[in-house]
Amino acid sequence: MALELKKDAAYALLVPTSMGVRLTPVNGQPFHCSDTFQMQVTSAETNVASIASFLGLPVKVLTAFVKDSPVARMIKDNLAGRHMDYEGPEIEQGGPWGYRHQFNLADSGYGSRGPRVQNDRAGEVGRLLNVKYFDLERIFGQEGVQIVHLSGLIAAMSQDTSQFCLELARTAKKYGTKISFDLNYRASFWKGREEELSAIFAEIASLSDILIGNEEDFQLCLKIKGPEAGGKGIAEKIDNFKEMVERVKAAYPNAVAFATTLRQVINTNAHLWGAITNVDGVWQVVEPREIHVLDRIGGGDGFVGGFLYSILRGWEPEKWTQFGWATGALATTHLTDYAQPADEEQVWSIWNGNARVKR
Repeated sequence: MALELKKDAAYALLVPTSMGVRLTPVNGQPFHCSDTFQMQVTSAETNVASIASFLGLPVKVLTAFVKDSPVARMIKDNLAGRHMDYEGPEIEQGGPWGYRHQFNLADSGYGSRGPRVQNDRAGEVGRLLNVKYFDLERIFGQEGVQIVHLSGLIAAMSQDTSQFCLELARTAKKYGTKISFDLNYRASFWKGREEELSAIFAEIASLSDILIGNEEDFQLCLKIKGPEAGGKGIAEKIDNFKEMVERVKAAYPNAVAFATTLRQVINTNAHLWGAITNVDGVWQVVEPREIHVLDRIGGGDGFVGGFLYSILRGWEPEKWTQFGWATGALATTHLTDYAQPADEEQVWSIWNGNARVKR
């Protein structure tokens, strides 16, 4: 196996995150002309961790809460319902103009109408995440963690969260915890901090064992030359994506696993979905296959979650890519941002193209 994981760790997977809620119109309607909405708990990092938690592995979430907030209570109950442990500070709201959990205003789109998402993050409590709130020596040294999954969303949210993710990576390395880093570039987060964040992302990437991102992520976070322009279809660009990953491997030789997903949108509810991974120099490619999409948000996180779950299970690298592809496809069939697999068999049925009824 390419990645030797810690033995006797209390947690298979640890994720730092900023929790929020998502408002989505019912019945696939546009946001601006709706008056009925579904409200759900969300964060990219817990989307990833849900694959492992629903399939029975111990997961821990590090986050921050607004003290006495009903939204915070909703978030805690949701995490418990997803079989996740959590810890984090209770931050005083500070009055009506103080802190809160972020709101994600999401139109899922339908058919020829593409999705539209607006993030309302003013006063977001997760921007206060700081190492001072957590005993990292206890978490990594005493409890033990097999993989810590870091996201560029959290690493770029504020100066506090940037340093927090950097310290998590350094401490994880100290105690032999494997580090997964999904670059997740967001231009609005980087504005005015490009030089600072480039240095932080480069250090985290240099410590990481698993690097995940698309062509934009690698170019804009790590200054790696992207893939050359290819044909119109995503499948025609696979060799160019491989060349880009080879450049990432040369720049960050500590990492042993690299992954990127492939997506071509036919319409809102039909995508071509594929993946490319490289583990210890060996390529695994899932040629883009058509999937039916109920809600695309969280599909990439679902892939990462399945990829990491496969590593945690000790499977062969070929299965890492296959299972990740299938959990990503599964996530797009859920109205929640995260997939909730019933069992491994359900995921493998998706991979095998078997949608027959199971009785």
